[in-house]
Amino acid sequence: MATIEGYDTKAGKRYRVRYRTPDRRQTDKRGFKTKRDAERFARSVEVSKDRGEWIDPADARATIGELGAAWIENRTNLKPSTFRSVESAWRIHVEPRWGHSVVSEVRFSDVEAWVGGLARERSPSTVLRAHGVLLSILEGAVRDRRVLSNPAAGVALPRKQRKAHLYLSHEQLHALAGASKHRTLLLVLGYTGLRWGEAVGLRVRDVDLPRRRLNIERNAVEVGSRIEVGTPKSHKRRTVPFPDFLASLLAEQVEGKGPEDLVFPGPSGGFLRRPKLSEAVQDGEDGRKRSGDGHSWFSAALRDAELGHMTLHDLRHTAASLAVSAGANVKAVQRMLGHASAAMTLDVYADLFEDDLDAVATALDHAASRAGVGKMWSGNDPKA
Repeated sequence: MATIEGYDTKAGKRYRVRYRTPDRRQTDKRGFKTKRDAERFARSVEVSKDRGEWIDPADARATIGELGAAWIENRTNLKPSTFRSVESAWRIHVEPRWGHSVVSEVRFSDVEAWVGGLARERSPSTVLRAHGVLLSILEGAVRDRRVLSNPAAGVALPRKQRKAHLYLSHEQLHALAGASKHRTLLLVLGYTGLRWGEAVGLRVRDVDLPRRRLNIERNAVEVGSRIEVGTPKSHKRRTVPFPDFLASLLAEQVEGKGPEDLVFPGPSGGFLRRPKLSEAVQDGEDGRKRSGDGHSWFSAALRDAELGHMTLHDLRHTAASLAVSAGANVKAVQRMLGHASAAMTLDVYADLFEDDLDAVATALDHAASRAGVGKMWSGNDPKA
């Protein structure tokens, strides 16, 4: 049980509470002005130990800055590109505001005000990432028994609006490829759905021409000025089919190369860098957005193919669209794109499967007709 002792100071009498921690260490807390306050604290200590809620005051005095630095250092499970965005969110948005805050003094209302202020100035993606970093740091504090609950949990967050997908037709895709110096690469992106890093990371040994398959084993991602080579985004290797007409183009692309050579090398022989879209985007006479001054080969190809502004990732969307329109089911599209599940594919590309809903209704109508009940409720039934 806790004991209470009085002692004299220049400011008057004060009280000290001596007690044992759950691991039987002797400790104390001093400075109580009245014996009643000391008794109240002593009772709260015993109750918190009985409930398993006791927190060491020394642990509760850690700052978000201390905990955050350790948390960032331990994010070794993240891919380099993801780590860079998380570290940036910590450095730019979280640490300046919360770095000096004692973890036990962070309040829900303060986090809510911070999120609201960020939301007025930054995009939803930025707000969600910054809040996620603070939330995770505080979750670690909860598990370390520094605080009882996470004050960042339950804060209302801005909704991230998903941009409408842009899908090219077969004709538009071939026009874009024909206008580019990287024709085969763009066709591969538009018909297989590979991510940019997966495509430029392909080596000759990954191309199986007889089976018309690409073996996706790595992802070459630009992180700042560096190229980081790792596993695909889902961490899973996969095999992706390509249409027969691409076989001859790929055969030309790998001709004379060794098994470890890159299929789509850059000018210096290393990994091909992602083209930067021209910042100048002009309105055409028909009101559509046109790529501007053509400083990148992709922007120039868009301009020459008379296509509106788009990104390389839109070619991945195009591949999904062309596959669905050709009759591929959601499971096949999932495997081609490397999604974690068919549910994820349906969530991302729900608009591509609208015809499936019509097919369900039509099939049900035919089944009802075969059962002889299809016309039962048609017309103006007086009993309806």
